[in-house]
Amino acid sequence: MQETGTAAITTAGLTKFYGEHKGALDVNLDVREGEVFGLLGPNGAGKTTCIRMFLDFIRPTSGSATVLGFDSRADSVEIRKNTGYLPGEFVTYQSLTALNLLQYFANLRGGDLKLARTLAERFDLDLTRKIGELSRGNRQKVGLVQAFMSDPALLILDEPTTGLDPLLQQEFHNLVLEQVKTGKTLFISSHVLSEVEVICDRVGIIREGSLITVEEVAALRERALTRVDIEFGDAVLASDFAGVEGVVDVKVTDHRLTCTVTGSIDSLIKAASKHTVNKIQSAQPGLEEVFLEFYTDHGDQESPDVA
Repeated sequence: MQETGTAAITTAGLTKFYGEHKGALDVNLDVREGEVFGLLGPNGAGKTTCIRMFLDFIRPTSGSATVLGFDSRADSVEIRKNTGYLPGEFVTYQSLTALNLLQYFANLRGGDLKLARTLAERFDLDLTRKIGELSRGNRQKVGLVQAFMSDPALLILDEPTTGLDPLLQQEFHNLVLEQVKTGKTLFISSHVLSEVEVICDRVGIIREGSLITVEEVAALRERALTRVDIEFGDAVLASDFAGVEGVVDVKVTDHRLTCTVTGSIDSLIKAASKHTVNKIQSAQPGLEEVFLEFYTDHGDQESPDVA
Protein backbone atom coordinates (compact mmCIF):
# COMPACT_ATOMS: atom_id res chain seq x y z
CA MET A 1 0.00 0.00 0.00
CA GLN A 2 1.16 3.50 -0.74
CA GLU A 3 2.51 5.90 1.82
CA THR A 4 3.69 9.40 0.91
CA GLY A 5 4.18 10.79 4.40
CA THR A 6 1.77 13.69 3.66
CA ALA A 7 -1.18 13.97 6.03
CA ALA A 8 -4.65 13.59 4.51
CA ILE A 9 -6.35 14.15 7.88
CA THR A 10 -4.82 15.92 10.86
CA THR A 11 -6.48 16.71 14.17
CA ALA A 12 -5.22 18.68 17.14
CA GLY A 13 -6.98 18.35 20.48
CA LEU A 14 -10.26 17.57 18.74
CA THR A 15 -12.96 17.46 21.40
CA LYS A 16 -16.75 17.24 21.35
CA PHE A 17 -19.18 17.29 24.26
CA TYR A 18 -22.91 16.76 23.91
CA GLY A 19 -23.95 18.62 27.03
CA GLU A 20 -22.24 16.65 29.77
CA HIS A 21 -21.74 13.59 27.57
CA LYS A 22 -18.27 13.11 26.09
CA GLY A 23 -18.27 12.34 22.35
CA ALA A 24 -14.55 12.83 21.66
CA LEU A 25 -11.77 14.03 23.92
CA ASP A 26 -8.44 15.55 22.87
CA VAL A 27 -8.05 13.44 19.72
CA ASN A 28 -4.66 13.99 18.04
CA LEU A 29 -4.39 12.09 14.78
CA ASP A 30 -2.47 12.09 11.50
CA VAL A 31 -3.77 9.97 8.63
CA ARG A 32 -1.20 9.64 5.87
CA GLU A 33 -2.03 10.33 2.26
CA GLY A 34 -2.32 7.07 0.31
CA GLU A 35 -2.98 4.75 3.27
CA VAL A 36 -5.96 2.82 4.57
CA PHE A 37 -6.53 3.89 8.16
CA GLY A 38 -8.93 2.06 10.43
CA LEU A 39 -10.58 3.61 13.48
CA LEU A 40 -11.53 0.78 15.81
CA GLY A 41 -13.92 0.81 18.71
CA PRO A 42 -17.27 -0.55 19.88
CA ASN A 43 -20.50 1.26 19.14
CA GLY A 44 -20.60 4.53 21.05
CA ALA A 45 -16.82 4.85 21.38
CA GLY A 46 -16.68 8.11 19.39
CA LYS A 47 -15.87 6.94 15.86
CA THR A 48 -18.84 8.60 14.14
CA THR A 49 -18.43 11.77 16.19
CA CYS A 50 -14.89 12.17 14.84
CA ILE A 51 -16.03 11.62 11.26
CA ARG A 52 -18.82 14.17 11.55
CA MET A 53 -16.35 16.75 12.79
CA PHE A 54 -13.99 16.02 9.89
CA LEU A 55 -16.81 16.87 7.47
CA ASP A 56 -18.23 19.78 9.52
CA PHE A 57 -21.57 18.07 10.08
CA ILE A 58 -21.06 18.93 13.73
CA ARG A 59 -18.72 21.50 15.26
CA PRO A 60 -16.06 20.59 17.83
CA THR A 61 -16.27 21.96 21.34
CA SER A 62 -12.54 22.65 21.04
CA GLY A 63 -9.60 21.66 18.90
CA SER A 64 -9.30 21.55 15.13
CA ALA A 65 -9.20 19.25 12.11
CA THR A 66 -7.56 19.61 8.70
CA VAL A 67 -8.71 17.40 5.82
CA LEU A 68 -6.83 17.32 2.49
CA GLY A 69 -5.09 20.52 3.56
CA PHE A 70 -8.36 22.35 4.25
CA ASP A 71 -9.69 23.54 7.59
CA SER A 72 -12.72 21.44 8.50
CA ARG A 73 -14.79 24.49 9.46
CA ALA A 74 -13.66 27.25 7.10
CA ASP A 75 -13.27 25.05 4.01
CA SER A 76 -15.85 22.30 4.52
CA VAL A 77 -17.33 22.73 1.03
CA GLU A 78 -13.93 22.06 -0.58
CA ILE A 79 -13.43 19.04 1.65
CA ARG A 80 -16.77 17.55 0.63
CA LYS A 81 -16.04 18.16 -3.04
CA ASN A 82 -13.03 15.88 -2.77
CA THR A 83 -14.36 13.30 -0.32
CA GLY A 84 -16.55 10.25 -0.84
CA TYR A 85 -18.58 9.62 2.29
CA LEU A 86 -20.64 6.70 3.49
CA PRO A 87 -22.47 7.37 6.77
CA GLY A 88 -23.04 4.66 9.32
CA GLU A 89 -26.78 4.80 8.61
CA PHE A 90 -27.36 5.45 4.92
CA VAL A 91 -30.84 7.01 4.86
CA THR A 92 -32.09 8.72 1.70
CA TYR A 93 -35.09 9.28 -0.61
CA GLN A 94 -37.25 6.17 -0.39
CA SER A 95 -39.32 6.80 -3.54
CA LEU A 96 -36.38 7.14 -5.96
CA THR A 97 -34.90 4.19 -7.77
CA ALA A 98 -31.23 3.50 -7.07
CA LEU A 99 -30.37 4.81 -10.55
CA ASN A 100 -32.42 8.00 -10.04
CA LEU A 101 -30.67 8.59 -6.73
CA LEU A 102 -27.21 8.13 -8.24
CA GLN A 103 -28.14 10.48 -11.10
CA TYR A 104 -29.27 13.02 -8.49
CA PHE A 105 -25.97 12.73 -6.64
CA ALA A 106 -24.04 13.02 -9.92
CA ASN A 107 -25.88 16.25 -10.78
CA LEU A 108 -25.48 17.58 -7.26
CA ARG A 109 -21.78 16.97 -6.58
CA GLY A 110 -20.34 15.26 -9.63
CA GLY A 111 -20.00 11.60 -10.39
CA ASP A 112 -19.54 9.15 -13.23
CA LEU A 113 -22.70 7.16 -13.94
CA LYS A 114 -20.72 4.72 -16.08
CA LEU A 115 -18.51 4.02 -13.07
CA ALA A 116 -21.63 3.78 -10.90
CA ARG A 117 -23.09 1.10 -13.19
CA THR A 118 -19.81 -0.83 -13.11
CA LEU A 119 -19.74 -0.72 -9.32
CA ALA A 120 -23.40 -1.76 -9.17
CA GLU A 121 -22.58 -4.83 -11.26
CA ARG A 122 -19.68 -5.70 -8.97
CA PHE A 123 -21.96 -5.52 -5.95
CA ASP A 124 -24.89 -7.26 -7.65
CA LEU A 125 -27.12 -4.20 -7.19
CA ASP A 126 -30.38 -3.80 -9.13
CA LEU A 127 -30.51 -0.10 -10.03
CA THR A 128 -34.15 -0.23 -11.18
CA ARG A 129 -35.61 -0.88 -7.73
CA LYS A 130 -36.78 1.90 -5.42
CA ILE A 131 -34.69 2.63 -2.35
CA GLY A 132 -37.66 1.95 -0.09
CA GLU A 133 -37.97 -1.58 -1.50
CA LEU A 134 -34.37 -2.53 -0.84
CA SER A 135 -33.04 -4.64 2.02
CA ARG A 136 -30.51 -3.12 4.39
CA GLY A 137 -27.69 -4.85 2.56
CA ASN A 138 -28.80 -3.51 -0.82
CA ARG A 139 -29.20 0.02 0.56
CA GLN A 140 -25.64 -0.32 1.82
CA LYS A 141 -24.54 -1.19 -1.71
CA VAL A 142 -26.15 2.02 -2.99
CA GLY A 143 -24.29 3.93 -0.31
CA LEU A 144 -20.98 2.40 -1.34
CA VAL A 145 -21.58 3.13 -5.02
CA GLN A 146 -22.39 6.81 -4.36
CA ALA A 147 -19.27 7.16 -2.21
CA PHE A 148 -16.93 5.76 -4.87
CA MET A 149 -18.60 7.04 -8.07
CA SER A 150 -17.10 10.56 -7.92
CA ASP A 151 -13.54 9.17 -7.92
CA PRO A 152 -12.61 11.19 -4.79
CA ALA A 153 -9.13 11.71 -3.37
CA LEU A 154 -10.36 10.68 0.09
CA LEU A 155 -12.97 8.12 1.11
CA ILE A 156 -14.45 8.23 4.60
CA LEU A 157 -16.50 5.11 5.24
CA ASP A 158 -18.40 4.52 8.48
CA GLU A 159 -19.03 0.78 9.07
CA PRO A 160 -18.92 0.13 5.29
CA THR A 161 -19.71 -3.61 5.20
CA THR A 162 -22.81 -3.52 7.41
CA GLY A 163 -25.41 -5.85 5.91
CA LEU A 164 -23.13 -7.26 3.21
CA ASP A 165 -22.72 -11.02 2.86
CA PRO A 166 -19.19 -12.51 3.02
CA LEU A 167 -18.72 -12.61 -0.75
CA LEU A 168 -19.61 -8.94 -1.13
CA GLN A 169 -17.43 -8.05 1.83
CA GLN A 170 -14.56 -9.64 -0.08
CA GLU A 171 -15.51 -7.62 -3.15
CA PHE A 172 -15.41 -4.48 -1.03
CA HIS A 173 -11.93 -5.42 0.23
CA ASN A 174 -10.79 -5.86 -3.39
CA LEU A 175 -12.19 -2.45 -4.30
CA VAL A 176 -10.37 -0.80 -1.38
CA LEU A 177 -7.04 -2.28 -2.42
CA GLU A 178 -7.62 -1.13 -6.01
CA GLN A 179 -8.32 2.42 -4.83
CA VAL A 180 -5.14 2.55 -2.75
CA LYS A 181 -3.07 1.54 -5.77
CA THR A 182 -4.28 4.73 -7.49
CA GLY A 183 -3.08 6.87 -4.59
CA LYS A 184 -6.36 7.41 -2.77
CA THR A 185 -6.67 7.63 1.01
CA LEU A 186 -9.31 5.66 2.89
CA PHE A 187 -10.48 6.28 6.45
CA ILE A 188 -12.60 3.38 7.66
CA SER A 189 -14.51 3.28 10.91
CA SER A 190 -15.27 -0.26 11.98
CA HIS A 191 -15.74 -2.73 14.82
CA VAL A 192 -15.16 -5.69 12.47
CA LEU A 193 -11.61 -6.56 13.46
CA SER A 194 -11.00 -9.25 10.85
CA GLU A 195 -11.86 -6.72 8.13
CA VAL A 196 -9.52 -4.06 9.47
CA GLU A 197 -6.71 -6.60 9.74
CA VAL A 198 -7.03 -7.45 6.05
CA ILE A 199 -7.26 -3.98 4.47
CA CYS A 200 -5.73 -1.40 6.81
CA ASP A 201 -2.14 -0.17 7.07
CA ARG A 202 -2.61 1.39 10.50
CA VAL A 203 -5.34 1.44 13.10
CA GLY A 204 -6.35 3.78 15.88
CA ILE A 205 -8.17 2.31 18.87
CA ILE A 206 -10.72 4.62 20.47
CA ARG A 207 -12.36 4.15 23.85
CA GLU A 208 -15.00 6.43 25.36
CA GLY A 209 -14.00 9.23 22.99
CA SER A 210 -10.27 9.01 23.69
CA LEU A 211 -7.71 7.72 21.22
CA ILE A 212 -5.81 5.02 23.13
CA THR A 213 -3.19 4.16 20.52
CA VAL A 214 -2.31 4.36 16.83
CA GLU A 215 -0.19 1.53 15.49
CA GLU A 216 0.77 -0.35 12.36
CA VAL A 217 -1.40 -3.42 11.83
CA ALA A 218 1.75 -5.55 11.52
CA ALA A 219 2.99 -4.30 14.91
CA LEU A 220 -0.34 -5.05 16.56
CA ARG A 221 -0.35 -8.53 15.06
CA GLU A 222 3.08 -9.19 16.56
CA ARG A 223 1.63 -8.39 19.97
CA ALA A 224 -1.32 -10.70 19.49
CA LEU A 225 -1.58 -13.86 21.54
CA THR A 226 -0.80 -17.24 20.00
CA ARG A 227 -2.22 -20.33 21.64
CA VAL A 228 0.17 -23.28 21.36
CA ASP A 229 -0.43 -27.00 21.96
CA ILE A 230 2.62 -29.31 21.93
CA GLU A 231 2.57 -33.10 22.25
CA PHE A 232 5.87 -34.57 23.42
CA GLY A 233 7.31 -38.06 23.13
CA ASP A 234 8.67 -37.89 26.67
CA ALA A 235 7.50 -36.46 29.97
CA VAL A 236 7.81 -32.71 30.50
CA LEU A 237 7.29 -30.47 33.52
CA ALA A 238 5.63 -27.09 33.70
CA SER A 239 8.82 -25.84 35.32
CA ASP A 240 10.70 -26.65 32.07
CA PHE A 241 8.90 -23.67 30.50
CA ALA A 242 8.77 -21.33 33.48
CA GLY A 243 10.37 -18.03 32.64
CA VAL A 244 10.47 -18.63 28.87
CA GLU A 245 10.12 -15.24 27.15
CA GLY A 246 6.53 -14.37 26.24
CA VAL A 247 5.07 -17.65 27.54
CA VAL A 248 2.15 -17.56 30.02
CA ASP A 249 -0.73 -19.80 31.12
CA VAL A 250 1.45 -22.92 31.04
CA LYS A 251 -0.42 -26.18 31.62
CA VAL A 252 1.14 -29.67 31.40
CA THR A 253 -0.92 -32.86 31.33
CA ASP A 254 0.98 -36.13 30.77
CA HIS A 255 3.01 -35.49 27.63
CA ARG A 256 1.04 -32.43 26.46
CA LEU A 257 1.81 -28.74 26.95
CA THR A 258 -0.64 -25.93 26.34
CA CYS A 259 0.28 -22.28 26.75
CA THR A 260 -0.19 -18.77 25.41
CA VAL A 261 2.60 -16.79 23.77
CA THR A 262 2.80 -13.05 23.21
CA GLY A 263 4.77 -12.10 20.11
CA SER A 264 7.32 -14.52 18.64
CA ILE A 265 7.16 -18.20 19.61
CA ASP A 266 10.89 -18.65 18.95
CA SER A 267 11.84 -18.93 22.64
CA LEU A 268 9.15 -21.54 23.22
CA ILE A 269 10.33 -23.62 20.25
CA LYS A 270 13.91 -23.56 21.53
CA ALA A 271 12.76 -24.71 24.98
CA ALA A 272 10.59 -27.44 23.46
CA SER A 273 13.47 -28.68 21.27
CA LYS A 274 15.16 -30.07 24.40
CA HIS A 275 12.50 -32.79 24.31
CA THR A 276 11.08 -35.06 21.63
CA VAL A 277 8.27 -33.17 19.91
CA ASN A 278 5.62 -35.36 18.25
CA LYS A 279 3.13 -32.70 17.29
CA ILE A 280 2.70 -28.94 17.56
CA GLN A 281 -0.38 -26.84 16.85
CA SER A 282 -0.83 -23.09 17.08
CA ALA A 283 -3.73 -20.71 16.48
CA GLN A 284 -2.82 -17.85 14.16
CA PRO A 285 -2.71 -14.54 16.00
CA GLY A 286 -5.46 -12.02 15.30
CA LEU A 287 -6.34 -8.50 16.38
CA GLU A 288 -9.28 -9.52 18.57
CA GLU A 289 -7.11 -10.38 21.56
CA VAL A 290 -5.07 -7.19 21.23
CA PHE A 291 -8.19 -5.08 20.93
CA LEU A 292 -9.73 -6.64 24.02
CA GLU A 293 -6.43 -6.26 25.85
CA PHE A 294 -6.45 -2.50 25.25
CA TYR A 295 -9.97 -2.21 26.62
CA THR A 296 -9.15 -4.37 29.64
CA ASP A 297 -5.96 -2.44 30.35
CA HIS A 298 -7.88 0.82 30.36
CA GLY A 299 -10.49 -0.39 32.79
CA ASP A 300 -13.46 -0.85 30.46
CA GLN A 301 -16.03 -3.19 31.92
CA GLU A 302 -18.15 -3.55 28.81
CA SER A 303 -16.85 -5.95 26.18
CA PRO A 304 -16.69 -4.40 22.70
CA ASP A 305 -18.50 -5.93 19.77
CA VAL A 306 -15.90 -7.99 17.90
CA ALA A 307 -18.24 -9.46 15.31
